Amino acid sequence: MNESEFQEIVDQTIQHIQDAIDNSGSDIDYDEVGGVLTLEFEDGSKIIFSKQGAVGQLWMAAKSGGFHFNYDEAAKQWLCDSGDNAELFQMLSCLASEQAGEEVRFNTEVKN
Repeated sequence: MNESEFQEIVDQTIQHIQDAIDNSGSDIDYDEVGGVLTLEFEDGSKIIFSKQGAVGQLWMAAKSGGFHFNYDEAAKQWLCDSGDNAELFQMLSCLASEQAGEEVRFNTEVKN
């Protein structure tokens, strides 16, 4: 995947996360500035996404730690580079639920 393709996929993913928040019914605010997406929860905690074009990754920082995701072109999904290869939207649902204090579910399908 070249830099242009990476940017397109990561931009679509960021938009998908924003759309998923809007459709979730949860009280999560978000703001995107300069390619960094910040989700803010009622208790003031945050989950922050940043594009890392130089390494071709999408990084996510949450209360429980930092996570790096690689895009699997065959599966058309972001997978965590840690040992468990967790899928981005499944992990985001778990972390957002923890930080929101209620169940938050995000659709895992991204249209590319």
